[in-house]
Amino acid sequence: MNIHEYQAKQLFKARGINVPEGGVAYTVDEAVKVAESLDASVYVVKAQIHAGGRGKGGGVKVVKSLADVKVEAENILGMQLVTHQTGPEGQKVRRLYVEAGCDIARELYLGMLIDRATSRITIMASTEGGMDIEEVAENTPEKIIKAVIDPAVGLQGYECREIAYALELTGKQVGKASKIMMAMYNAFIELDASIVEINPLVVTGDDDIMVLDAKVNFDDNALFRHKDIEELRDEAEEDPMERKAQEHELSYVKLDGNIGCMVNGAGLAMSTMDIIKFHGGDPANFLDVGGGATKERVTEAFKLILSDPNVEGILVNIFGGIMRCDIIAEGVIAATKEMGLTMPLVVRLAGTNVEQGKELLQKSGLNITPASDLRDAADKIVLAVKREAA
Repeated sequence: MNIHEYQAKQLFKARGINVPEGGVAYTVDEAVKVAESLDASVYVVKAQIHAGGRGKGGGVKVVKSLADVKVEAENILGMQLVTHQTGPEGQKVRRLYVEAGCDIARELYLGMLIDRATSRITIMASTEGGMDIEEVAENTPEKIIKAVIDPAVGLQGYECREIAYALELTGKQVGKASKIMMAMYNAFIELDASIVEINPLVVTGDDDIMVLDAKVNFDDNALFRHKDIEELRDEAEEDPMERKAQEHELSYVKLDGNIGCMVNGAGLAMSTMDIIKFHGGDPANFLDVGGGATKERVTEAFKLILSDPNVEGILVNIFGGIMRCDIIAEGVIAATKEMGLTMPLVVRLAGTNVEQGKELLQKSGLNITPASDLRDAADKIVLAVKREAA
């Protein structure tokens, strides 16, 4: 789960991390009122969307008067902000964050994430913070400092100091940066985060260290432990199809292809998408109905697949372990009848009660193509979709 910058900063501030004063605004008048409440001569008006690159897209403006705050708030609120992370369709700006500007002497980068290769939290830092950090990582990776944290002892003070020195910090800056790193790490652990990022972390003209932008993502599977964090969710920033999938306990990710996939098990779903690509097709989604799906959940999964206008055919690939193939067959039949499905549908069943499942599909009288194995299923759905398009 993602949250907005201002929410991340609120979490940071509660943990003693130095952030500029500011406030969220949903209207132009609210933006001006926030600016009026700040003891500042420079104001920063920021679009709040779940994507990076807002500055390059025109979603961050630095101004020197309340009148300009109003102008920029009018320009940014309601705009369709396009960044490298939103895609060409962009994201509508529904809220702003207005904060006091600061005297920036240096911009640094500091982040923490789970390194899948080591299964440990890894700190990444760079002296080249700011909007071009992705280019720095790609073109000059030697400028990215990394430190893997031992989970047995956690982040240690000497590690923080080593990173601070690598960032070319001196004097009191080292202690201030170390305090921020330790607070970031504690927040990462306590809140079950997946990413905690500060870009930029700035050294100010008066030798202070301050967080200018913040990003925190959370592990969805741990949200049951953090109801207060879950309340920060902004559903308007989420894909409506993926949100609907969550309501029915389905794991769904929309893709750009035209062959809908319904599979049980994440590994099998990935294999299914791979073999569709191998046979010349393009999967329209990742959809895992889970190991204990009911007839009703299977029906909802079909509805979800068919809500994507790009879908021109569906491949159902089920291995019945915990899940019974006859239950899947009943769900497929019910969904096909309810939705009035006319596009190609290929079903491959294997495992528990597979013969009962195949018999149900055969006797349904519906236009359902059976497949003997995964290769056969992929070949049949790709050919059927191409034939329909011809």
